[in-house]
Amino acid sequence: MSGATHDYAVEVTWTGAGDTGTSSYTAYSRDHDVLLAHKPPLPGTADPAFRGDPGRYSPEELFVASLSQCHMLWFLHLAAASGLVVREYTDSATGTMRVESRGEGQFTDVTLHPKIVVDEGEMATDEQAEVLHFRAHDMCFLARSVNFPVLVEPAPIVAAVERA
Repeated sequence: MSGATHDYAVEVTWTGAGDTGTSSYTAYSRDHDVLLAHKPPLPGTADPAFRGDPGRYSPEELFVASLSQCHMLWFLHLAAASGLVVREYTDSATGTMRVESRGEGQFTDVTLHPKIVVDEGEMATDEQAEVLHFRAHDMCFLARSVNFPVLVEPAPIVAAVERA
């Protein structure tokens, strides 16, 4: 028996043709808009190494961000289900992409560095959080869909200072 399916639709519109289109490799902008129904446009481009605008989002950056978001959302779900009250969650995710001599490339790894803050006095241990991170990694749809390692290196739990 198969599980439920979810379909996603996105429209990508190139906005960088300028006056000459693709008359040469340097003649056109890599700028484009990513459009999803009922959401603001997301300004996209190529990585700056490939003539992209550093002020716009590249697919590679969004790919790493997507893996980080997926893990975070599963972790928060599992924390809530286990009774762990998380007050803050941040991740400084990194990814490595290798480009081959002919120009093709692939990601070789992504590493997540999640840091959580819990209430002062919360009886959570780093080991309990690691178990939740391990389960979140196993549940993350995106991490399960890639052919390279997604590593998770959580920071020790931080207790929030009680605010008056």
